[in-house]
Amino acid sequence: MSRVCDLTGKRAMVGNNVSHAMNKTKRKFSVNLVKKRFYLPEEDRWITLRVAASTIKTINKNGIDAVLKKAQSQGFIK
Repeated sequence: MSRVCDLTGKRAMVGNNVSHAMNKTKRKFSVNLVKKRFYLPEEDRWITLRVAASTIKTINKNGIDAVLKKAQSQGFIK
């Protein structure tokens, strides 16, 4: 399973490790994914999503309904 956020589509980025001597080697910046359950009161059910930690902060601020609606409009959820 690829490490992609279910709601925002965030995925790993590629960059460089830079030593003191300015030698550069490729590295990967992984996404901080968490498997989390959310309660949908209008549907009276729980859903489990793999979301980034920054997405959890957004859900706490805006609410799960608004974030799900935005993810659906952006095409991350069908």
